[in-house]
Amino acid sequence: MSKFIYIYKGPATPMDQFTPEQSEKETAAWGAWMGRIGSALVDGGAPFAGGTAVVDDGSTAAAADLTGYSIVEADSLVEAKTLAEGHPFLSEGKGRFSLQIFELGQM
Repeated sequence: MSKFIYIYKGPATPMDQFTPEQSEKETAAWGAWMGRIGSALVDGGAPFAGGTAVVDDGSTAAAADLTGYSIVEADSLVEAKTLAEGHPFLSEGKGRFSLQIFELGQM
């Protein structure tokens, strides 16, 4: 088994800007997905709360449009991708949101 990180990319609405109804709906959707993949979810992760980028020339730049992460355990990249099926972050269907999936290597 290997660990894979899902990095959420897209213009997600910050949680503190949800109405109570939106928050309830999102929480239920995430709970359903997490329940479906069960023990494959190693770390539910967290949303990113803002950031910056440090460039190799010493300057700074705007942070990329990354909004959070989760870590799953799977036998392969194909299986890690399969675990993402039905993921609530991908529910809009307009191409604005994606999961970047990377296997976590050994140091």
